[in-house]
Amino acid sequence: MQEALERKIKEILVGENYVSEKDIKKAENFARISKTSFIRYLVNEKLITNDLLGQAIAEYYKVPYADLNSKPPAKEQILKVPEEVARKHRIVLFSESPQGLVFATDQPSLGLLNFLKSQLNVPNISLSYSLSEDINQILSSSYRKTLETRFSAIIKQETRVAPEIIDEIFSDAISFLSSDVHLEPQGEEVVVRFRIDGVLHEAGRIAKKYYENIVNHIKVRSHLRTDEHFSAQDGALKFEKGGQSVDMRVSLVPTLEGEKIVIRILAQYIRGFTLSDLGLSAKNLEILKEVSQKPFGMILITGPTGSGKTTTLYAVLNSLNRPEVNITTIEDPVEYRIIGVNQIQVNTRTNLTFSKGLRSIVRQDPDIILVGEIRDLETAEIAVNAALTGHLLLSTFHANDAATGVPRLLDMKAEPFLLASTLQAVIGQRLVRKICEQCRVSYSISRAELSQKYPAAGKYFPDETTTLYKGKGCQACNGTGYKGRTAVFEVVKVTTEIQDLILKNPSAREIWQTACSQGANSMFEDGIEKVKSGMTALEEVLRVTMPGD
Repeated sequence: MQEALERKIKEILVGENYVSEKDIKKAENFARISKTSFIRYLVNEKLITNDLLGQAIAEYYKVPYADLNSKPPAKEQILKVPEEVARKHRIVLFSESPQGLVFATDQPSLGLLNFLKSQLNVPNISLSYSLSEDINQILSSSYRKTLETRFSAIIKQETRVAPEIIDEIFSDAISFLSSDVHLEPQGEEVVVRFRIDGVLHEAGRIAKKYYENIVNHIKVRSHLRTDEHFSAQDGALKFEKGGQSVDMRVSLVPTLEGEKIVIRILAQYIRGFTLSDLGLSAKNLEILKEVSQKPFGMILITGPTGSGKTTTLYAVLNSLNRPEVNITTIEDPVEYRIIGVNQIQVNTRTNLTFSKGLRSIVRQDPDIILVGEIRDLETAEIAVNAALTGHLLLSTFHANDAATGVPRLLDMKAEPFLLASTLQAVIGQRLVRKICEQCRVSYSISRAELSQKYPAAGKYFPDETTTLYKGKGCQACNGTGYKGRTAVFEVVKVTTEIQDLILKNPSAREIWQTACSQGANSMFEDGIEKVKSGMTALEEVLRVTMPGD
């Protein structure tokens, strides 16, 4: 069945000129190496969209396509189907009208249609196809019981308490598209929190008496010492359920209340991020494209942990990834895998550090080098010299903003002349939540009210009345009003004037003033433009940056 479906999808995609035979062969090669679906590769590399994939599969089944992602039914409508029936037959009541009922499913068949007709006294019933991931999301969010309810049911069974609790936590975290899971012992309870779109949300609580077994189970799965309770430990595990496999990075630290666990949820390979997906303004996008096409030089991304620096770096790599160039990376950790890129994992046990790895990479005849992070003078010196000797080097650097990156490198004793000769651009960024497109509404606010409510932003809205946007909260965004994230950017392009400044050991203010005089906009100003366009809310921009930052 699966082979026939994939064969038909290939015929449809190639026959309709959605993708080329070459794309299909590349996808099949990737699927064979990574043991995943060639279809997932096509979607992740943005060669086809999810909608196009859904339509192709629907054509195979000879039924209409129902897009549950962009047109989710109301929860009250979904719940008209009993949970056990919905889950067993994988159906969602997509629409109801006097003309009849339409059920969305990822397994349309004549048998299912006949079953529904025999159970329901409705004159007209039809089936539509929806993607499995959309069916899963709808079923999970609509019929989901709270974590505490499920924990209680697991505990009553008195069998595999720790493993089953952990599986429930991980399943929910993935369903909510969380980036991190926090397990925090507090008093007689352990608080479970998910980081969703950059913000922590409490997901549930566990009685502390079960926590020791949970910690030990996670340690065993992460290959960590179970007899060590007073030192920090780092490990990794793989969570597999329902044919889904997700890599996770585990960190344990001892606190006064017990061992706190934070688990980072990683993708197996990066989605097909392109430069245009990042949220760069037209001007900043043009600068980044220009400097990334140069044969040598250094591009730095600055920002705190969790600001999307790696995503930006990988988007640049994706734009440069061609068969005729040799791309090599040294990372800690390798979070995303890209076909055609040689990726090296830092390993302190074998003394494979950023600096030592970078020395080896330079001897591997690379064209483009990615260094996960510049942390010390030795790595900075090697990076600058590599950029000077005919390599394009990409890296991240911890600094509050783009302009601060230059003085920070000079403080690390990087040679000013070499830095001025190699540095092409420094990019500062932060992540903000996007307003949910399903429940976004506009509202008007007067200039006086806006200035009173947001004094830092008042001058950026000079009109007597301004239109702003917000999310009301809906099923698609779990009632938060936000779904997904984008970045706010500032880009300092290293011009001749800034090169001259670097030779004089400038302050961050001097760098930024010169960049502004050449047209650079701050992260806050970039955020204001995204607020005006309805992409994000003013509260979000003020949460991560301020005027003058």
